[in-house]
Amino acid sequence: MKQPLIEFKDFTFRYKSQTEATLHDINLTIYEHQKVLILGASGSGKSTLAHCINGLIPFSFEGEIKGSCRVAGIETINASIFDLSKQVGTVLQDSDAQFVGLSVGEDIAFSLENENVLRKEMLTKVLDAATVVGMQDFLAAVPYRLSGGQKQKVSLAGVIHEDVQILLFDEPLASLDPAMGKTAIELIDDLYKLNQKTVLIIEHRLEDVLHRPIDRVILMDEGRIVADTTPDELLVSDLLLTYGIREPLYLSALKHAGCEVLASDGPCDVFTMDLSRFEDKLKAFEDRYVASIDKQFSQKLIEVNDVSFAYDKTKVLKNVSFDIHRGEKIAIIGKNGAGKSTMAKMLCGVIRPDEGQIRINQNDYLQMTIKELGEMIGYVMQNPNQMLVKDIIKDEVGLALKLRKMTDEQIDERVSEVLQICNLHSMRNWPVSAVSYGQRKRITIAAILALKPTVILLDEPTAGQDHRHYTEILSFLKELHETMNLTILFITHDMHLAIEYTDRAIVFADGECIRDDQVFRVLSDPDIIERANLKQTSLYSLAKRIGRTPEALIDQFITLERQGKR
Repeated sequence: MKQPLIEFKDFTFRYKSQTEATLHDINLTIYEHQKVLILGASGSGKSTLAHCINGLIPFSFEGEIKGSCRVAGIETINASIFDLSKQVGTVLQDSDAQFVGLSVGEDIAFSLENENVLRKEMLTKVLDAATVVGMQDFLAAVPYRLSGGQKQKVSLAGVIHEDVQILLFDEPLASLDPAMGKTAIELIDDLYKLNQKTVLIIEHRLEDVLHRPIDRVILMDEGRIVADTTPDELLVSDLLLTYGIREPLYLSALKHAGCEVLASDGPCDVFTMDLSRFEDKLKAFEDRYVASIDKQFSQKLIEVNDVSFAYDKTKVLKNVSFDIHRGEKIAIIGKNGAGKSTMAKMLCGVIRPDEGQIRINQNDYLQMTIKELGEMIGYVMQNPNQMLVKDIIKDEVGLALKLRKMTDEQIDERVSEVLQICNLHSMRNWPVSAVSYGQRKRITIAAILALKPTVILLDEPTAGQDHRHYTEILSFLKELHETMNLTILFITHDMHLAIEYTDRAIVFADGECIRDDQVFRVLSDPDIIERANLKQTSLYSLAKRIGRTPEALIDQFITLERQGKR
């Protein structure tokens, strides 16, 4: 019989800086060798629960505790964080908060150094761990200069060789490209199987986590556990819709086709679920397909012609060309390190091309200042910590308006408007330091929206965002797009975002633009998917399983999703 490893009994926690509790009456037992997904929307309390398990609460985040939390038989409130670190290895959501080494190699080696592992043995283990996550060529790199996805890989490598009972992953997919996200889930599963660990995954990207089997799903909302169930039972319930969690794409497609899915169908895996009852309806659904017509836009807003750029003689953009028209919604996609963020910085004028030409509204971009570009293009960076400078949320959102000499009344009105849109108004007087990584993302988006630019360029806007909150933000951006002819560029790994909100996709791989086309065509091209390190969508897999054309099914699905038909 499996022994209890984590036990919460009548547990309540309130942060010192808040008047209301974040966790309420938690009763939960997790047993040894279980693999558990802790699921919930942003702000549901799932990361706070994780902090109670690994000792960051109460040792780093002070507050009032009621009830009991025991980890490996240790009452956490009476233990040191060092004692708990012997039991729990953690990969944090915010990778920057976890780095301690001056290089990638040093950071991966940190726990080995603490264990006095011999240097010769340590070097081998560090290389092995880095190779597993694809970072073996970056051992001398400075962690803070890596992309978001590369930082997450380094953090993951750092816990591979830790001898702990519990591995806790706090939103491990937040900054990873789709293919690396898939690899990360496989790696976590391999660690679980080979080392007999107890694995806790804190995530809201349900479909990605279910790429490998999960024993239990703990669903949280407003600091309470609202469900403790199996993945199959969860997927056929109404809990996902009720609590703002995105259901897998293939389940949405089945519903569009009029299929009623049961837990007995095994819906947690598109490759193994029983489709025999649904084939006729799925084929009839595809037979109704009418191909989408390419949208036509008249005014060229941005023209990029044969642009190249190098960092320290390493070419990261190679002869890139594309046009952006006024009023378009475009996804710029590709694997980590493909050149997407570099292209974004170039469009904003932070860096300038070594070769080639960029024209903005038919004007030579090289003759424009950063201030002039900034008045036209609002840039929301991938890492919110690099944008936040004020202590209080409302002050952060209003900072740029204040620098533009707007009156206090104008600032208050504009700040209140965007905070409502971004679901942050109730937290307007909170310290920025008291909110989650995902909530910080929303603060930075709100600060840019307050400026009302012509073009909004968002670098990974959905990283760390649950379905409900990012739908609210993107629906607002869609409304702005429709009423003001706003141009929106999304630099993203999120294929759901590309499917639901964009007109076309510009695909990068190894510094080159390898495809510029409608999203459904990109996602139906296996060669492009492989080169860009994307992940085949479950819609592609569903079409292949019933022997139909993925392009037709994906296009049909996108059309119906945008029309809101089910």
